Amino acid sequence: MRLDPTSLRLFVRVAETGTITGAAEAEFIATSAVSKRLSELEAHFNSPLLKRNNRGVELTPAGNALLNLSRGVLHSLEDLELQMCEYSSGNRGIVRVFANMSAITQYLPGETQLFFEKHPDIGVHLEEKVSPVITREVVSNNADIGVCARLPHGYDLVEFPYHVDDLVLVTPLGHPLADRETIDFRECLDFPHVGLHTSSAINLELLRAASLANRPLRLRIQVTSYDALCMMVQAGLGVGVVPRGAIRQYVGGLDVRVLAIRDDWARRKLSIYVHDLDRLSMAARMFVDHLVESAASSGG
Repeated sequence: MRLDPTSLRLFVRVAETGTITGAAEAEFIATSAVSKRLSELEAHFNSPLLKRNNRGVELTPAGNALLNLSRGVLHSLEDLELQMCEYSSGNRGIVRVFANMSAITQYLPGETQLFFEKHPDIGVHLEEKVSPVITREVVSNNADIGVCARLPHGYDLVEFPYHVDDLVLVTPLGHPLADRETIDFRECLDFPHVGLHTSSAINLELLRAASLANRPLRLRIQVTSYDALCMMVQAGLGVGVVPRGAIRQYVGGLDVRVLAIRDDWARRKLSIYVHDLDRLSMAARMFVDHLVESAASSGG
């Protein structure tokens, strides 16, 4: 047997669905054909890749290793096809970027526009993800570049400093805290909060800060965007924490107050992550260099 992308793709699909039947249905092929491909893979590597049971399949240690390697190979093949298609349409490359909401709403629009002015033949595919997911996707080679909050992640990634995000507290007018200019975060824990979605880096930071203060974070409602959060605050549903740079887009037409948070963690560092700098495409390397230089020239 010679290794081919179809066999690797089917193996990844089996691992993701947990069953051979589920993988066959997802790929619109016969279950027997999937089983045959898996048996050929195990024979080729002379090692069991799956443990079959009544609930489906589980990966062996060799299977886990093959899963990670296969994702990287398949991503590289997809990237190859995308980039060659870009050449045929006159472009020189495509860069896959996963970024958190903070980077997308504050920094990446202007910096990407400047990049396009210098390199109109390079394309950027940008997707919003939460910070903990971004580092995982970069190490899995599903993204060339990750831009997100600097958090403990446990992966072997190359990191570059990006911007510093000042987090602020937003309150309704007439709120007991509304006449303040600055505040310690623990002081707002007496009041209900409008929070971001559970896996967001800001939400995780607030939960950690509340835990250190031995106080609960009283989340009345959670939303998925800064503008929704600000509108919920204006409606009197609670107070909320957002980046100062993002709030500038929404405060103008809203009846809310913005308070500086004095805690050190409220100056949040954003970082740029790549898996292996030497294996980046030229287009991706140029985009990384551009983002790093843009952040440095702006003073963070």
